[in-house]
Amino acid sequence: MQNIFLLFKFAIDIKYDNMSTKEKLLNRFLSMPNDFTYEEATKLLKDFGYSEVPTGKTGGSRVRFLNKQFPEYPIKFHKPHPENRLKPYVLAIIKTTLIDCGLIDD
Repeated sequence: MQNIFLLFKFAIDIKYDNMSTKEKLLNRFLSMPNDFTYEEATKLLKDFGYSEVPTGKTGGSRVRFLNKQFPEYPIKFHKPHPENRLKPYVLAIIKTTLIDCGLIDD
């Protein structure tokens, strides 16, 4: 029984090692962690074709991300401060928008 467990663990380790950085970041995001940072979200959105656009002079901590292929699906939220971790509702907004665009599966 222990040999089967070790073989299974080895197969999982190999699969994880062969995953790209983008896949690892996506898997981390999909697990909806409590410590997902703004920088990680920016990188993830960039990987999906989103770019941060200015919100104007009075935008404050608001940020907006647009994807040229899906302009009808902007992602808007407040940049976290003073901590860098995103709130769970922000992760939910990002996930819902990526699902609505068809960029990730539900």
